[in-house]
Amino acid sequence: MTTQRGPNRMTIFIPTPLRTYADGKDAIEISAGTIADALDALTGTYPELRKHLFTGEGKLRSFVNLYLNDEDVRYLPQKENSEVSPNDTLSIIPSIAGGCSPM
Repeated sequence: MTTQRGPNRMTIFIPTPLRTYADGKDAIEISAGTIADALDALTGTYPELRKHLFTGEGKLRSFVNLYLNDEDVRYLPQKENSEVSPNDTLSIIPSIAGGCSPM
């Protein structure tokens, strides 16, 4: 007999530049079974976030980094299909380029 895991309650941390598209919230609680489910629920609730997180083909944008707790999602065996556990956190970290040129 196989039991399927139900969704777990987790927190997604929203970076400052994207809070405008999430009603100004810095964190959102979501029920999800996987990271992909959590992102679907997030962008389902806040559709304006979708274009900032995903390409037109539905792929995560290259400059968007995700961390499940302290683990970079890119290096997890299942990547966005990784299961989440109760009380996990997902941090969205946009890459930032630029800076000062040397004097």
